[in-house]
Amino acid sequence: MTTGPVPSGGAEILDASELVGRPVLVVGVGLSGVAAAEALAARGARVTAVDAADGPGQHTAAHRLRQHGVEVRLGGLPAGPGEAALVVTSPGVPPTTPLLRAAVAAGVPVWGEVELAWRWRGLSRWLAITGTNGKTTTTEMLGAMLLAGGRRAITAGNIGTPLVTAVDARPPYDVLAVELSSFQLHYTQTVAPRAAAVLNVAPDHLDWHGGAAAYAAAKARIWAAPQTVAVGNADDPASLELLARAPGRRITFGLDPNGSPRPDLTVVGGYLVDRAFSGGRLIAVADLGAAGHSPGRGSGAAGRVAAGRGASVDQAVRAEPGGLAASSLPTVGADLGRHNIANALAAAALARADGVDPAAIGAALAMFRPGAHRNATVGLLRGVRYVDDSKATNPHAAASSLRAYPSVVWIAGGLNKGLEFDDLVVTARPTLRAVVLMGRCADEIAAALARHAPDVPVERAGGMDDAVEAAMKLAAPGDTVLLAPAVASMDMFRDYAERGDLFTAAVRAREG
Repeated sequence: MTTGPVPSGGAEILDASELVGRPVLVVGVGLSGVAAAEALAARGARVTAVDAADGPGQHTAAHRLRQHGVEVRLGGLPAGPGEAALVVTSPGVPPTTPLLRAAVAAGVPVWGEVELAWRWRGLSRWLAITGTNGKTTTTEMLGAMLLAGGRRAITAGNIGTPLVTAVDARPPYDVLAVELSSFQLHYTQTVAPRAAAVLNVAPDHLDWHGGAAAYAAAKARIWAAPQTVAVGNADDPASLELLARAPGRRITFGLDPNGSPRPDLTVVGGYLVDRAFSGGRLIAVADLGAAGHSPGRGSGAAGRVAAGRGASVDQAVRAEPGGLAASSLPTVGADLGRHNIANALAAAALARADGVDPAAIGAALAMFRPGAHRNATVGLLRGVRYVDDSKATNPHAAASSLRAYPSVVWIAGGLNKGLEFDDLVVTARPTLRAVVLMGRCADEIAAALARHAPDVPVERAGGMDDAVEAAMKLAAPGDTVLLAPAVASMDMFRDYAERGDLFTAAVRAREG
């Protein structure tokens, strides 16, 4: 199995502006594949789109593409690229696919939709985000900061809007907040964002990449260009290891202001502080998401953002020497969780790299609330908080979520992706009051609990309603019932969103 990015296949790379009349093969007719095929056809390329699947979704996409003059073939992939001068692949297609290997062997360039968009970007600047967990939340935070700072901006990439669509907008965007997955980064060659962050790196998608080293290498491609400001997580050793090899300027973020290395964006005396770009205090941790949170909090948040504006970093450090202790999370910041405070620091680093005013960053963070299924409180019953973090689909994400609460009844389990749970249980043990397991990998998590937390009560559930009922009986006032499954959902649910929706519905059905 290949361990690095698919090479271009030849010394000569086609320029995306020179595709008029040239045959191009698009692999996959999902969201990014359809967008790429339509954009190529609009520029005069002769486009053929193929997909191994042949379901209703593919037929709907095929009908749309044929209206743009694209030839579509479903139900299998060709053995080779045929006459294609360029192959544009969807990110989910593994590099070991025979068609892609044949293209490389024939000297045909293999790009992803991200690479295509980069070559069409015009004057738009890119600020990019990757990581095992937290990408979407951080991208949303960054997008809000850019808008608050007066930029014409949009979030794009893995977050939803295809990049080829975003770069075609008229008038063009000033800057794009770009979420990139490891799959997307694997198929890049020349992408060079103005600034880019790797939030964290933990084992994931190892079957696709062929191993942990190849997965990490794909993430590091976001920093490949020397002109990119590289933003890494001072609290994540794997991120720091990659950052040490980044050729451009290096910036760190982290929750311990006195950590090693000393983070450039951090928390000092209860404030998010910028020590890299002379931004000073950005916002109080307690005011993250506070605007509109409850009567009177919005004005308080605005006042504290205004009070912090203009304070120098040295003043902030001298006056407020303390960092962010786990036991001292302010109320609203605790609602978001420590991992989202770190995400806010990463987003702020990228925004400051683009020159966004500190006051705009603070205002955006005061208004921010996490998206659905991302550490979202969905109910408070008899003194017990119920939190939906269904998006925690791997052990690293679940560990971050569990660290946000002092006493947890944890609902976990589902479809494992070949990952282990021992480290997760060891980390979570001090916060666990009880555990409710469901899904195909329940026995695997139960075995890890037996090894590392044998005194923690464990219940089994046949479905989400049963899981919530069991958790309710185990929880005491002051506890948090947390859905942070640590695995994928497809053994019992359509996707993580349906899993979270059913959790919320089960909680709210018991509110009466």
